[in-house]
Amino acid sequence: MVHNALKARRRSDYKFQLEYRTRWSDNDMYHHLNNSVYYYFFDSVVNTYLIKHCYLHPPTSSQIGLVVHSHCDYFAPTEFPAIVDLALRVNKLGRSSVTYEIGVFERGQEEVKAVGEFVHVFVDRESRKPGKAGMADELKDGLQKIQIDKAKL
Repeated sequence: MVHNALKARRRSDYKFQLEYRTRWSDNDMYHHLNNSVYYYFFDSVVNTYLIKHCYLHPPTSSQIGLVVHSHCDYFAPTEFPAIVDLALRVNKLGRSSVTYEIGVFERGQEEVKAVGEFVHVFVDRESRKPGKAGMADELKDGLQKIQIDKAKL
């Protein structure tokens, strides 16, 4: 059931999108994007959103996000020279953690190619432990803007 729900995702199910132009080196010997490239996509769209909308500055912010979980469900291949849209939403927002969902769509096609999940725990840069107050307010405020109602999960 979950697999079918993910496969039915459309761009409109997400609140933030980032365009990515695939590169020749993204393809593998099977002539499609290598699986590892999808994790690069996830990291790129999440961190772009955090930097542009949550006031995160990775080199100097007092809190940093550590990835504690990630996975990807692949539904159809894509290959260079495709342009892909990386679509992002927040499925769960905790005191110090956030669960993102990323949809990968090929430009000109409505069907999702892959759906990934990526979990960050925001911790103090020095201690590497979550702060007593959880994540910073500006971070949480920015993430709430792309959070999905639980009924739409």
